[in-house]
This record gives sequence, structure tokens and C-alpha cells, in this order.
Amino acid sequence: MSLADLEPAVRAALRGDGTIDLTTVGARSGRPHRIEIWFLHLDDRTFITGTSGLRGWYANVLANPAVTIHLKESIRADLPATARPVLDPALREWVFTRRHPWNRWYLSVEPLESLVDTAPMVEIIFD
Repeated sequence: MSLADLEPAVRAALRGDGTIDLTTVGARSGRPHRIEIWFLHLDDRTFITGTSGLRGWYANVLANPAVTIHLKESIRADLPATARPVLDPALREWVFTRRHPWNRWYLSVEPLESLVDTAPMVEIIFD
């Protein structure tokens, strides 16, 4: 599904909001886990990332890429999606170097090279 297939209010929320809840399926438990997390919407593509280190949400999506994105700021909506790991260094660098408030923060706490090499990152593909 492309962004154009989503309702206008959902598209506007993805473009303007910054925090979502993410439900993943536990890699070991098989149970749903819901967390609050930042996301980046860049050129009509949606990414979730973080600083380097082990992250439960990332382990969960590696084991089971089916997720639910819960919009909760400007509107409320639950969107089924697939989380696809971003492994290409050029795309990873592109994500971290776009103008976005979260990127200013990420780059203030960790060097770009480290983020590109080791930060967890997925692209969200809406079902």
C-alpha cells in the first residue's frame, strides 16, 4: 500500500506527528508488546530508528515483522504494517541526515558514522 492509499487525515498525521505507539510481537514470548517511540516521516517514507544498542522492539521485528502503528497525537488510528530492517548504509545515512527534529537529537548524542553502522532502523510499510 502506498501513502496515497491512506486516508488524508492519516497522511497528515504521518507528516506532522512525531511520536507513535508501536506494537510488536515478542521474539521469545509471542505476546504483543506496545511501546511509545519516535518515528521519522521523510519524503513519504516512514522509519523507526534509535541510538546504537540492543532494543527489544528491534529484536521483535527481526523475529516477526508484522507490527501495528498507533497514531495518537493529531488523530487516533491503528495501522497494520510490516517493519522492514534497513541495512543499506546509503539509505541509513540518508535517513539520519534529513532535516528532522529527531535527527538533530540523534546526531547530538552519537556520531553519524556510529548511527549508520549500528543503530537499529526499520522502514514501515503499511499493509
